[in-house]
Amino acid sequence: MPIPRTEPEAGLPAHVRIFEVGPRDGLQAEADIIPADVKIELCRRLFDAGVRDLEITSFVPPAWIPQLADAAEVAAGVEAPAGARRVALVPNLQGLQRARDSGLREVSVVVSATDTFAQANLNTTREGALVRAEEVVVAAVSACMPVRGYVSMAFGDPWEGEVAVDLVTTAARRLHDAGCTTIALGDTIGVATPGLTTRVVAETIAAGVPVEDLALHLHDTYGQSLANVYAALQAGVTEFDAAVGGLGRCPYAKGATGNLPTEDLVWMLDGLGIQTGIDVHALAATTLWLSRIRGVRAPSNVATALAAAGAGETASITPKETMQ
Repeated sequence: MPIPRTEPEAGLPAHVRIFEVGPRDGLQAEADIIPADVKIELCRRLFDAGVRDLEITSFVPPAWIPQLADAAEVAAGVEAPAGARRVALVPNLQGLQRARDSGLREVSVVVSATDTFAQANLNTTREGALVRAEEVVVAAVSACMPVRGYVSMAFGDPWEGEVAVDLVTTAARRLHDAGCTTIALGDTIGVATPGLTTRVVAETIAAGVPVEDLALHLHDTYGQSLANVYAALQAGVTEFDAAVGGLGRCPYAKGATGNLPTEDLVWMLDGLGIQTGIDVHALAATTLWLSRIRGVRAPSNVATALAAAGAGETASITPKETMQ
């Protein structure tokens, strides 16, 4: 069974937290609607693979994102192992209440570094999204619920182009000051490069967000995600978002292949001797299992390579089948 050769490098962290977003950010952007029982099984397999930080769904109005209309059912069916987290994205106070009613004890919120994306994706202005998110954070923290904050379009915007770094750092600082335990800087359309990643991370830290509270949420549109992870590791970042199989399609970037595949990230970190607690072969098998059910091939280099080497469940993708 192939494994990466381990060659540690001085100056890099010994441990990295991987925040798995496939069941939420991944599936919400795919065209097909996955049944709740498959989503629940996906979460179970991810936990079995060693994932301990999992965003399972989003409590948004079903009319907004029909792919996640079954949020309460999924929340009821997903059981977390000891020490693991179940997190749900909430867009407003109503979503927060739905998450609480469904037994969730941790949530995430999202804002935008640009006005145009805020209008297109959050139905408000950039400032309006920040105020709304701050209200959710304050309410959640008062209920002893940790909150994770996303800053979308932190590296580029499909309408506005280059994004001023001070817009990113201001949003990040406000979420952190409101009480978010983690700030995830989002490369929503996958245009970041290592130099830009280094600069945005450095300026966010300088603006008052500690590096230990930073994460990167990367999309792999131009194949730069792993290079950006490496740049962030050198800057001291120790948390990265990823989606099993590279799930997710960004509707704002033509040709986008989705999120950074979790198994590709784990393979690189394993090779650097950085501990994640996640089994890369179990991730690849999960990707192939879900790909068979959906009848599509996932854009994951590692899953494809391991399947070809006989390490996955199967190397072939057949038409949709029932869950096994």
